[in-house]
Amino acid sequence: MIEARQLTKRYGEKTAVDGVDFTVRPGAVTGFLGPNGAGKSTTMRMIIGLDAPTSGTVTVNGRRYARHSAPLHEVGALLEARSIHPGRSAFDHLMALAYTHGIARSRVAQVMEMTGLHAVARKRAGAFSLGMGQRLGIAAALLGDPQTIMLDEPVNGLDPEGVRWIRNLLTGLAADGRTVFVSSHLMSEMALVADHLIVVGRGRVLADTTVPELVRQAGGDAVLVAGDDPGELRRVLAGPGVEITGEPGSETLRVTGRSAREIGRRAAEHGLTLFELTAKHVSLEEAFMELTRESVEYHSADAPARSA
Repeated sequence: MIEARQLTKRYGEKTAVDGVDFTVRPGAVTGFLGPNGAGKSTTMRMIIGLDAPTSGTVTVNGRRYARHSAPLHEVGALLEARSIHPGRSAFDHLMALAYTHGIARSRVAQVMEMTGLHAVARKRAGAFSLGMGQRLGIAAALLGDPQTIMLDEPVNGLDPEGVRWIRNLLTGLAADGRTVFVSSHLMSEMALVADHLIVVGRGRVLADTTVPELVRQAGGDAVLVAGDDPGELRRVLAGPGVEITGEPGSETLRVTGRSAREIGRRAAEHGLTLFELTAKHVSLEEAFMELTRESVEYHSADAPARSA
């Protein structure tokens, strides 16, 4: 378990993390989301003691990271996949880490097999592709068989097979009862694997929720329906848990809480003519963009128009 309480980090006048509170619980994959500059990497660095908080606390399994006598057995972290000696082989890199904690050579072989590195065990890490470097970083994070796994952008550089592999790895680790904390900009992957979400923007927590709840708050799955009698249609579709919105004078209503099938059936039962019946689905990416639109620090300019 990871617990942050009023966690704050300032660099001069810049506040990178601002009074953050959250809990990452075991048995679930927790996605850590936010725009560039939101404070995600700084928060992760504070969790494993690479940066000291200006104020507040963060603990792993009830203790500050530095207080654990064998930290590799408590938390495995991937923050920068390329932070390895380029002249070492993958095997030697992992063995060097294993020696610090008395981890057996057989465990090194096991994690290399688990991460698909066995074929390049003796190859120098400096010659690895970005994807293979990611696999080596993940192997290092798993080396101590920790109860808490923290990975920063683990799918960067992975091919489709690798993305599916990391997806299955994360869900499998959570199913084993481990604490899994993952940052990513790939919303489609987070939608597939995350049981819980912590969304930050400008150093503050914007949401501590689930994927379905975040999507629901952004409009959820709605249906656009238009008919020749919007007032009567609104009356027919009203009910507990149903939200109906629409511009005054418009024939089109936006309905949440009823499926397109149910709306069509109710309209038919009451003899109402429909002109449109369209299901609209809000993705996690759309919900995330809506939530963080005021927290984006770096905005891209529109592409210039081409001259004739």
